[in-house]
Amino acid sequence: MPADAGRHRGGAAAGDRPVSLVAAALGAAVAMGGAGAAAGAGLPVRWRVRVAGGCTVWVGVAGGAAGVAVLGGRRWSAELPGLLPLAGVHLEVDALSGLFMAVAGAVVAAVAVYGIGYASGHGPHGLGSRAAQTVLPLFALSLVLVPAAGSVSTFLVLWELMALASLLLALAEHRERPSVRAAGVWYAVMTHLGLVLLLVAFALFAAHAGGETFATLRAGADGMSATVRGLVFVLTAAAFTSKAGAVPLHAWLPRAHPEAPSPVSALMSAAMVNLGIYGLVRTGFDLLGGGPSWWWLALITTGGLSAVYGILQAAMASDLKRLLAYSTSENMGLVLIGAGAAGLFAAAGDRPLAALALAAALLHVVNHSAFKALLFCTAGSILRATGVRDLDRLGGLRARMPVTAGLFALGALGAVALPPGNGFISEWLLLQSLIHGLEMPGVAVAVMLPLAVALIALSAGIAAAVFVKALGVGFFARPRSQEATGAREAPPMMLAGMGLLAAGCVGLALVPGLLGSGLDQAVLAADLPGSQAVSGGGAKVRLADVSASLSPLWVVAALTAALALAVYLPRLYGNRRRRRDARLWDCGGGAPTPRMAYTATSFAEPLQRVFDDVLAPEQDVNVTHAGESTYLVERVRFRNRVPDRIEHRLYEPVLAFLARSGRAARRLAGGSVHLYLGYGFFGLVTLLLVLAVGW
Repeated sequence: MPADAGRHRGGAAAGDRPVSLVAAALGAAVAMGGAGAAAGAGLPVRWRVRVAGGCTVWVGVAGGAAGVAVLGGRRWSAELPGLLPLAGVHLEVDALSGLFMAVAGAVVAAVAVYGIGYASGHGPHGLGSRAAQTVLPLFALSLVLVPAAGSVSTFLVLWELMALASLLLALAEHRERPSVRAAGVWYAVMTHLGLVLLLVAFALFAAHAGGETFATLRAGADGMSATVRGLVFVLTAAAFTSKAGAVPLHAWLPRAHPEAPSPVSALMSAAMVNLGIYGLVRTGFDLLGGGPSWWWLALITTGGLSAVYGILQAAMASDLKRLLAYSTSENMGLVLIGAGAAGLFAAAGDRPLAALALAAALLHVVNHSAFKALLFCTAGSILRATGVRDLDRLGGLRARMPVTAGLFALGALGAVALPPGNGFISEWLLLQSLIHGLEMPGVAVAVMLPLAVALIALSAGIAAAVFVKALGVGFFARPRSQEATGAREAPPMMLAGMGLLAAGCVGLALVPGLLGSGLDQAVLAADLPGSQAVSGGGAKVRLADVSASLSPLWVVAALTAALALAVYLPRLYGNRRRRRDARLWDCGGGAPTPRMAYTATSFAEPLQRVFDDVLAPEQDVNVTHAGESTYLVERVRFRNRVPDRIEHRLYEPVLAFLARSGRAARRLAGGSVHLYLGYGFFGLVTLLLVLAVGW
């Protein structure tokens, strides 16, 4: 274990080469972010997109390099006084920060390359507008810098910069589609409610710890009462799980992600939501030093609910980007299960198993970032080529967009967690940690862990159906609209960005062991030391503490051999027979039409019936009778809708109450100056009485 890896860690030596690289890389990222913002504000459209996009690429490269530099276990910190009122800027980068910075940097760089081609086709509007190209480098910079914050004030300023930048980018196409404005309102309200929770929680934390730097918070956490620690955890967990899109605080995600421009959707879903996980791990494990079992049981419950509910809503969605947004809720739910299991094991004293569970959760963050960024970029290519997001109006894209179809299939393979997809290894690690945790004593563990395993298996099965639907209906069926018929392949710059993401997916699928030491150092930085929880020589992953191993490369080789045998053996046997060509009997039906094929809605209908009590679908049948007789039916209109039940039961009553309160409050504003003076006098008297009683 490195000398600075304990509970109260000190800074690394100033002469370390990786430390100097971190400082240089972060400085380059800040410089490129500022240059990109300036270029986005002052250049013509064509050059604006290229220069701002190029600067955004270098922000990602520099931020990712800074993160990789500290994954060896070193730590870098700096203080820049005077940049913030009443408090300077405190930066602190360890292996946990480095992991999230490296992931964010890689996603930003690849998506920025893709975004140059995407924005070039939008002219001066949407993502190509002056405002969007000014904000995009700042958003990328905030994604890289949030994990580098070393104090409460620095963290909150960078967090709010990220929130405001993402909000402005999500609203980039508000002139073209009115639905974008409603999504922006939802996102603005939810993200700032989360900010209020963070302000209250960190103010309480800092007041009891005696300072606002992370080092002071670590030192003061042990002396805080259980009530204060629990309140800080609950408030921060609510804020961070909302940013991660976890149920029931997910309402903004399926609205904002589909309505944002596709490169922005990719950044939000593959990089921004990760920072909710980062904040949760940093606060719960590092700053607070862990906690009682009920913290983590609540987190596992939230994760399980998010995983199953999110993927069920994805199964019902026919909007491709909305489907991917709900898939993000599902995958963040899996990460929360891993983080909750890690805390539960640590509270029970089994820190090696806790380290394995947290390593699985962090690896799934990395894998999800790769395949989800790829999926959103392919969805953006489809949207750019057809102008359509509705799967029921797509089809036939495999022949018209073959490269995009192949890349979507690669991303979908990772999302369903089946080999050889890159999501398989992280879910396998998560299941290994949960299964080996069944030996631990306690009623809560005996009930919660088997249930978590079952929920993971259920979500994986439904995810397979979801992406079979998306791939089969969208790419392999017949085209159902003129837009789908006229689709063309994405331009080279967009394909290059997607190719970088696809290479990341393939690398993570085949040689995940290369991340073993980095994951161990990140887990160590979260104050969960383990004896190399995840290690390997690249192609093979070994779990030292539970005596298990897996070689994804051999799994891929075995699957390839089995597939080759299944394909070529029948052909070899069939070649021995004499072949005759004849016309098939079609029962008089003729050639099939698009109306005869499954749509996304009809494909999901069996799942809807199985989970009818959970989804609570709304059906409406409207029968129009002929004017001559009520016995003759002129038209039957059937409408089926599957609303978000949590939103329907939780958010809509609250919004209705606020609307009624607002209408009632209008009566207080009668236009009389005397009435307003009376309000002021009454408020002043009340304040004086409160102060008198308080003294």
